[in-house]
Amino acid sequence: MDKINQTFVLEFLLLGLSGYPKIEIIYFVLILVMYLVILTGNGVLIIASIFDSRLHTPMYFFLGNLSFLDICYTSSSVPSTLVSLISKKRNISFSGCAVQMFFGFAMGSTECLLLGMMAFDRYAAICNPLKYPIIMNKVVYVLMASVSWLSGGINSIVQTSLAMRLPFCENNIINHSTCEILAVLKLACANISLNIITMVISNMAFLVLPLLVIFFSYMFILYTIMKMNSATGRHKAFSTCSAHLTVVIIFYGTIFFMYAKPRSQELHGEDKLQTSDKLISLFYGVVTPMLNPIIYSLRNKDVKAAVKYLLNRKPIQ
Repeated sequence: MDKINQTFVLEFLLLGLSGYPKIEIIYFVLILVMYLVILTGNGVLIIASIFDSRLHTPMYFFLGNLSFLDICYTSSSVPSTLVSLISKKRNISFSGCAVQMFFGFAMGSTECLLLGMMAFDRYAAICNPLKYPIIMNKVVYVLMASVSWLSGGINSIVQTSLAMRLPFCENNIINHSTCEILAVLKLACANISLNIITMVISNMAFLVLPLLVIFFSYMFILYTIMKMNSATGRHKAFSTCSAHLTVVIIFYGTIFFMYAKPRSQELHGEDKLQTSDKLISLFYGVVTPMLNPIIYSLRNKDVKAAVKYLLNRKPIQ
């Protein structure tokens, strides 16, 4: 029997920051605080977008989807990370690793598409204001969000299935805080060419294409704004885009560094680079979802007004 085709691993060991025990408590407190902020901030945005009629527009519908996505993404990995830090239990079952990988990849893929959809929405609103209600009617924007979720899920099923079918030959130590797909692929004792090819295709479809939509949308937006005679109109147009642009820069800057850099740089002996990857993964996995509601709240008068209204609303007696 050809034993190379068998997967001997029943569980994985997540190293995380085990080589830095002095900062693990600080790491635990920071992640816990940020996770609570993520749940609170994104939860408030979801509630506001549902119950405040002023936010029943395509932009806030996408924002509500983005907030729900951030909660799902962080909840798939942060609780287990917190448990491992406080209890020193760093093992995760094979199936648990697959589930964590699926949700992480699905949420990341979906967020890329949602950010592209949001850019197109801003383009339609600013460049075609008279046709905007027709272009972005309810059927259209619900369909756009549904396609984003479905595509992200299918992409993740493909990537996770291809990764977890590989033989690991008792090599089960993941030098990462979560079951991140690239960290898991390093453990495989088989040819991963198919995985690399599908990852490249995935990067093109879920990173490059949405980024092109964002780029060209904002080029047209900038051109339209520059033609406006009213300074007030220009300021209002810029303000409706600034929050989205800020989120795009943070999200894509981090994710491109993680997934689009040359993998040849990652030599096994380069501990500093591996530690850097872990910290960047933390930034992408926790800090970005935490900043999203803060950015949209600080830069958007409608959101601030809706949140203030909900907080001040008296309960029905």
